[in-house]
Formats: sequence, structure tokens, C-alpha cells
Amino acid sequence: MQYRQAASLATLRQRAAMLAAVRAFFAQRGVLEVETPALSSAGVTDPAIESVAATVMSLGSAPHYLQTSPEFAMKRLLAAGSGDIYQLCRVFRDDELGRWHQPEFTMLEWYRIGWDEQKLMTEVEDLVGVVRAAAEPGAAFRSVRVRYAEALQAVLGVRPDAATAELARRLAAQGIDVPGGLEHDAVLDLAFATRVVASFDPAALTFVYDYPASQAALARLKPGSPAVAARFELFSGGIELANGFHELTDAREQRRRFEAERARRMRERGRALPLDEAFLAALDAGLPDCAGVALGFDRLVALAAKHSDVASAMSFAHGD
Repeated sequence: MQYRQAASLATLRQRAAMLAAVRAFFAQRGVLEVETPALSSAGVTDPAIESVAATVMSLGSAPHYLQTSPEFAMKRLLAAGSGDIYQLCRVFRDDELGRWHQPEFTMLEWYRIGWDEQKLMTEVEDLVGVVRAAAEPGAAFRSVRVRYAEALQAVLGVRPDAATAELARRLAAQGIDVPGGLEHDAVLDLAFATRVVASFDPAALTFVYDYPASQAALARLKPGSPAVAARFELFSGGIELANGFHELTDAREQRRRFEAERARRMRERGRALPLDEAFLAALDAGLPDCAGVALGFDRLVALAAKHSDVASAMSFAHGD
């Protein structure tokens, strides 16, 4: 059994400098640091993410789950009048172990009252620049922004609302195996992961925004035809760094989306986890208009330290 840390001492020093830079960045901008519980009686509904179950004898026989994100608890604070907040915390996801994935990792998440996703993208860019400079003094990078539909059109020549069969045909023509029977969003996800992300400039930060309405997650929809989600993701080359929303504040619509995800989980995994009713109650009580984003801090450290995997940016990694 290996006892030594995964990251070098030089990387750990870079990581510490980057953590300090995060806190200084938000302190200067008047954003409050908060902490929320890692343990919850509710699990994630997103079929692409799996919660880690935990048995807590003192809390009774009902299963509990380690947080996959602090989002729901942080939104309860927002509904209670916290104002702008951020958090650096450990999060846990099952079925995730690989070059850029660990089942336990550090997430930076923050929320800005009265902002939309466009304004938040600018702050994400500012933060990444400040935090990377703490590890790489003098380092320069550029960023680009592209709508989801434009990015897909550039590599496949079709828009997201093209027929599923046509999307699959275009992918197959580029050598991508498309399993039969995939739903439309699954084919879009395959196209995005295999062709779109691969086309991004490896030397740039790429913001993708205006996702299809069917991939809104916890984002509100923007008016227009077709409607799109007020959602963005940030990539460094082909590595996803952040996922942000102009947040949905409609409790009824959020419950509808959760129930749809639970139904999909039942179809795909044979079980669904309890909903976070406290979060839905907070939405019902009144979540202020806000934008929020979650950023994978370990990946940011790995990129700043010029590592080719996320484990090398962590004190100790799982799977060693």
C-alpha cells in the first residue's frame, strides 16, 4: 500500500496559493464564505450522477447520502437572505474514477444575487485568471464564448433540434459508433463529448452557453424559438471545469424536472432516491433571482501545475 501523497510538495504549495487566491478574490468582492452539511437524507436525481450512500446509526434506519454538490443547501441559505455566497468543499460521486475523475474531490461553488449567466461567465473568467496567476505568475490565456447550437453546427453541420436519426447519421459518418435506441439528448451528449469538445482550442478557455432546453437541469429557460437554457459550461481545451446557471426559481417547475429525472433513473438504474424536500420548500418560499456556478477545483490545480490527470493535484487520490 502506498503511503506517500499523490501530489508533489511543489504542487501542494501551488494548490495552497490557489486556495488563498480564491478566498482573497471573494473577500475583495464582498462574497460570504459558508459551510453546509456533507450529509443529506436526499439523493441526487440527475441520472448521470450517482450518490454515495452512508449509514448513520444515530440518525435512524433511513439511508443518507454524501453531497454530490452543496447546491441545494446553499440555495436554502439564499432563500433565507444570505446574499452572495461561496463555498469550497469536498463532494462525493459514485461510479467516477479515471484520469479526470475521482469519487471524492473539491468543488468551488458560488451564487450572485441579481446576476444572469452572462455576467457570471465574466466573473468566472476573472476568477480563473486570478487563481491561475497565483500558481503561474505571468501566465496568460485567452477565452472564447460560443453558443451550444453554433458549436454543434461547426462540427456536424446540424442544429440540436435536428432529427435524432440525422444526428446519429452525421456522427457515424465521422467514425463515432452510435448505439441503437438512444434518446435524442443521449445522442446530443455523445456528439458533444466526442466531437464538439474535441474541437476546442487546447490553449483557450471555452465557454459554451445557451444549452438546449431539454438540458436545462436547474437553469431557467430563455424566451425565443427554440427556447434555450440559461446555462453555460467552461472547458479548458477538452477538460470541463465549470457548470453554471441563471437559476430556476419556480418550485413547481423544478419538482416537475426532478420527477422526470427520477422516472428516467428508474428506467435506467432500477431505483430512484428521495427528493430534497427542504430545497423545494426553499424554492417555494422564494429563491431570489440569482446565477450560480460550480467549478472543479482539483482540475484547475492540475491544469495550472501542467499535470495530465486530476489525481496529481490532490494530496491523496483514490484508486492508488
